[in-house]
Amino acid sequence: MTDALIPLIESMAVLGLTWGPVLVIFFMAVESSFIPFPSEVVMIPAGFMAARGEFFPGTSPWGALVVAIICGTLGSILGAYINYWLAVKLGRPFLYRWGRYFFVPPDKLTRAEDIFRQYGDVATFVCRLIPVIRQFISIPAGLARMDFGRFTFFTTAGAGIWVIILSVLGFWFGSNTKTMSYADLVHQGKFFLHDNVAWIILGAVALAALYWKVQQMVLKSGKTPN
Repeated sequence: MTDALIPLIESMAVLGLTWGPVLVIFFMAVESSFIPFPSEVVMIPAGFMAARGEFFPGTSPWGALVVAIICGTLGSILGAYINYWLAVKLGRPFLYRWGRYFFVPPDKLTRAEDIFRQYGDVATFVCRLIPVIRQFISIPAGLARMDFGRFTFFTTAGAGIWVIILSVLGFWFGSNTKTMSYADLVHQGKFFLHDNVAWIILGAVALAALYWKVQQMVLKSGKTPN
Protein backbone atom coordinates (compact mmCIF):
# COMPACT_ATOMS: atom_id res chain seq x y z
CA MET A 1 0.00 0.00 0.00
CA THR A 2 2.82 2.41 0.83
CA ASP A 3 4.23 2.32 -2.71
CA ALA A 4 0.78 2.96 -4.16
CA LEU A 5 0.39 6.04 -1.96
CA ILE A 6 3.72 7.66 -2.89
CA PRO A 7 2.30 9.53 -5.95
CA LEU A 8 -0.53 10.83 -3.77
CA ILE A 9 1.91 12.10 -1.16
CA GLU A 10 4.04 13.78 -3.82
CA SER A 11 1.01 15.59 -5.19
CA MET A 12 -0.17 16.50 -1.70
CA ALA A 13 3.26 17.97 -0.95
CA VAL A 14 2.53 20.73 -3.46
CA LEU A 15 -0.72 21.54 -1.65
CA GLY A 16 1.12 21.28 1.67
CA LEU A 17 2.55 24.76 1.18
CA THR A 18 -0.96 26.12 1.75
CA TRP A 19 -3.03 23.30 3.21
CA GLY A 20 -0.41 21.31 5.09
CA PRO A 21 -1.99 21.40 8.57
CA VAL A 22 -5.48 20.62 7.23
CA LEU A 23 -4.20 17.72 5.13
CA VAL A 24 -2.30 16.25 8.09
CA ILE A 25 -5.38 16.41 10.32
CA PHE A 26 -7.54 14.79 7.64
CA PHE A 27 -5.19 11.95 6.69
CA MET A 28 -4.24 11.16 10.29
CA ALA A 29 -7.94 11.01 11.18
CA VAL A 30 -8.37 8.51 8.32
CA GLU A 31 -5.31 6.55 9.51
CA SER A 32 -6.58 6.42 13.09
CA SER A 33 -10.07 5.25 12.10
CA PHE A 34 -10.99 1.84 10.68
CA ILE A 35 -9.69 2.69 7.18
CA PRO A 36 -6.20 1.18 6.60
CA PHE A 37 -3.80 4.02 5.85
CA PRO A 38 -0.14 4.11 6.99
CA SER A 39 0.73 7.07 9.20
CA GLU A 40 4.33 6.93 7.95
CA VAL A 41 3.32 8.42 4.61
CA VAL A 42 1.76 11.41 6.37
CA MET A 43 3.89 12.40 9.36
CA ILE A 44 7.37 11.60 8.02
CA PRO A 45 6.82 13.82 4.94
CA ALA A 46 5.25 16.49 7.20
CA GLY A 47 8.39 16.58 9.34
CA PHE A 48 10.53 16.54 6.21
CA MET A 49 8.66 19.51 4.76
CA ALA A 50 8.86 21.38 8.08
CA ALA A 51 12.64 21.11 8.04
CA ARG A 52 12.75 22.51 4.50
CA GLY A 53 10.36 25.38 5.22
CA GLU A 54 7.62 23.88 3.06
CA PHE A 55 5.11 23.10 5.82
CA PHE A 56 3.24 26.06 7.31
CA PRO A 57 5.45 28.70 5.62
CA GLY A 58 6.14 31.85 7.59
CA THR A 59 7.27 30.02 10.69
CA SER A 60 10.67 28.65 11.63
CA PRO A 61 11.40 24.99 10.84
CA TRP A 62 11.01 24.09 14.52
CA GLY A 63 7.78 26.03 14.74
CA ALA A 64 6.46 24.21 11.67
CA LEU A 65 7.46 20.89 13.27
CA VAL A 66 5.42 21.74 16.37
CA VAL A 67 2.41 22.61 14.18
CA ALA A 68 2.78 19.29 12.32
CA ILE A 69 2.91 17.36 15.61
CA ILE A 70 -0.16 19.13 17.00
CA CYS A 71 -2.13 18.56 13.79
CA GLY A 72 -1.06 14.92 13.55
CA THR A 73 -2.06 14.25 17.15
CA LEU A 74 -5.37 16.03 16.71
CA GLY A 75 -6.14 13.99 13.60
CA SER A 76 -5.29 10.77 15.43
CA ILE A 77 -7.64 11.67 18.27
CA LEU A 78 -10.47 12.46 15.86
CA GLY A 79 -10.04 9.12 14.09
CA ALA A 80 -9.97 7.28 17.43
CA TYR A 81 -13.18 9.06 18.45
CA ILE A 82 -14.83 7.78 15.27
CA ASN A 83 -13.96 4.19 16.18
CA TYR A 84 -14.97 4.64 19.81
CA TRP A 85 -18.42 6.05 19.06
CA LEU A 86 -19.09 3.63 16.22
CA ALA A 87 -18.43 0.80 18.67
CA VAL A 88 -20.72 2.40 21.26
CA LYS A 89 -23.55 2.96 18.79
CA LEU A 90 -23.30 -0.19 16.66
CA GLY A 91 -22.37 -2.74 19.32
CA ARG A 92 -20.50 -6.04 19.25
CA PRO A 93 -22.96 -8.19 17.21
CA PHE A 94 -23.04 -5.70 14.34
CA LEU A 95 -19.26 -5.27 14.22
CA TYR A 96 -18.55 -9.00 14.25
CA ARG A 97 -21.14 -9.65 11.56
CA TRP A 98 -20.57 -6.70 9.24
CA GLY A 99 -17.23 -5.22 10.27
CA ARG A 100 -15.28 -7.20 7.67
CA TYR A 101 -16.94 -5.11 4.97
CA PHE A 102 -15.59 -1.93 6.61
CA PHE A 103 -11.95 -3.01 7.11
CA VAL A 104 -12.63 -4.47 10.58
CA PRO A 105 -12.14 -8.25 10.17
CA PRO A 106 -13.31 -10.45 13.08
CA ASP A 107 -9.83 -11.83 13.81
CA LYS A 108 -8.31 -8.39 14.35
CA LEU A 109 -11.31 -7.27 16.37
CA THR A 110 -11.05 -10.36 18.57
CA ARG A 111 -7.33 -9.75 19.06
CA ALA A 112 -7.95 -6.14 20.03
CA GLU A 113 -10.64 -7.17 22.50
CA ASP A 114 -8.38 -9.80 24.06
CA ILE A 115 -5.60 -7.25 24.55
CA PHE A 116 -8.00 -4.70 26.01
CA ARG A 117 -9.49 -7.24 28.45
CA GLN A 118 -6.04 -8.40 29.52
CA TYR A 119 -4.36 -5.05 30.01
CA GLY A 120 -7.26 -2.68 30.56
CA ASP A 121 -7.21 1.03 29.91
CA VAL A 122 -3.43 1.20 29.52
CA ALA A 123 -3.71 -0.96 26.37
CA THR A 124 -5.26 2.09 24.71
CA PHE A 125 -1.95 3.88 25.27
CA VAL A 126 0.56 1.14 24.48
CA CYS A 127 -1.27 -0.21 21.43
CA ARG A 128 -1.19 3.20 19.74
CA LEU A 129 2.49 2.38 19.11
CA ILE A 130 1.96 -1.13 17.70
CA PRO A 131 1.47 -1.47 13.92
CA VAL A 132 -1.88 -2.85 12.69
CA ILE A 133 -3.50 -3.06 16.13
CA ARG A 134 -3.30 0.68 16.84
CA GLN A 135 -6.22 1.43 14.51
CA PHE A 136 -8.44 -1.18 16.17
CA ILE A 137 -7.77 -0.69 19.89
CA SER A 138 -10.30 2.16 20.09
CA ILE A 139 -13.12 -0.23 19.14
CA PRO A 140 -12.94 -2.51 22.22
CA ALA A 141 -12.60 0.64 24.33
CA GLY A 142 -15.95 1.76 22.93
CA LEU A 143 -17.52 -1.67 23.34
CA ALA A 144 -16.42 -1.70 26.98
CA ARG A 145 -17.76 1.86 27.48
CA MET A 146 -14.36 2.98 28.72
CA ASP A 147 -14.57 6.29 30.55
CA PHE A 148 -14.33 8.88 27.77
CA GLY A 149 -11.97 11.14 29.69
CA ARG A 150 -9.54 8.29 30.32
CA PHE A 151 -9.90 7.15 26.73
CA THR A 152 -8.98 10.63 25.51
CA PHE A 153 -6.02 10.85 27.89
CA PHE A 154 -4.47 7.50 26.95
CA THR A 155 -5.18 7.93 23.24
CA THR A 156 -3.64 11.39 23.19
CA ALA A 157 -0.55 10.17 25.04
CA GLY A 158 0.02 7.16 22.78
CA ALA A 159 -0.85 8.91 19.52
CA GLY A 160 1.22 11.95 20.50
CA ILE A 161 4.35 9.86 21.07
CA TRP A 162 3.89 8.05 17.76
CA VAL A 163 3.34 11.32 15.87
CA ILE A 164 6.41 12.88 17.50
CA ILE A 165 8.59 9.92 16.52
CA LEU A 166 7.47 10.04 12.88
CA SER A 167 7.63 13.83 12.60
CA VAL A 168 11.07 14.12 14.19
CA LEU A 169 12.34 11.32 11.96
CA GLY A 170 11.14 13.20 8.88
CA PHE A 171 12.57 16.44 10.27
CA TRP A 172 15.94 14.77 10.74
CA PHE A 173 15.94 13.55 7.13
CA GLY A 174 14.93 17.00 5.90
CA SER A 175 17.67 18.68 7.91
CA ASN A 176 20.38 16.40 6.55
CA THR A 177 19.51 16.11 2.88
CA LYS A 178 18.03 18.30 0.19
CA THR A 179 17.77 15.76 -2.61
CA MET A 180 15.86 12.81 -1.08
CA SER A 181 12.66 11.90 -2.92
CA TYR A 182 9.44 11.28 -1.04
CA ALA A 183 9.58 7.62 -2.01
CA ASP A 184 13.08 7.23 -0.52
CA LEU A 185 12.04 9.27 2.49
CA VAL A 186 9.07 7.06 3.35
CA HIS A 187 10.95 3.82 2.70
CA GLN A 188 13.95 4.81 4.81
CA GLY A 189 11.58 5.91 7.55
CA LYS A 190 9.81 2.53 7.45
CA PHE A 191 13.13 0.68 7.64
CA PHE A 192 14.13 2.74 10.67
CA LEU A 193 10.82 2.05 12.41
CA HIS A 194 11.00 -1.66 11.60
CA ASP A 195 14.49 -1.88 13.11
CA ASN A 196 13.53 0.05 16.25
CA VAL A 197 9.87 -0.83 16.87
CA ALA A 198 10.81 -3.14 19.76
CA TRP A 199 12.52 -0.25 21.57
CA ILE A 200 9.54 2.00 20.94
CA ILE A 201 7.15 -0.55 22.41
CA LEU A 202 9.46 -1.20 25.40
CA GLY A 203 9.55 2.52 26.06
CA ALA A 204 5.76 2.69 25.96
CA VAL A 205 5.48 -0.28 28.34
CA ALA A 206 7.94 1.39 30.71
CA LEU A 207 5.87 4.59 30.69
CA ALA A 208 2.69 2.59 31.30
CA ALA A 209 4.34 0.77 34.21
CA LEU A 210 5.49 4.08 35.66
CA TYR A 211 1.97 5.47 35.35
CA TRP A 212 0.53 2.39 37.09
CA LYS A 213 3.08 2.66 39.91
CA VAL A 214 2.37 6.36 40.47
CA GLN A 215 -1.38 5.69 40.37
CA GLN A 216 -1.06 2.97 43.02
CA MET A 217 1.02 5.27 45.23
CA VAL A 218 -1.59 8.01 44.92
CA LEU A 219 -4.43 5.60 45.73
CA LYS A 220 -2.59 4.26 48.77
CA SER A 221 -1.78 7.75 50.03
CA GLY A 222 -5.47 8.66 49.73
CA LYS A 223 -6.63 5.84 51.96
CA THR A 224 -7.46 6.75 55.52
CA PRO A 225 -6.69 4.34 58.37
CA ASN A 226 -9.62 2.62 60.09
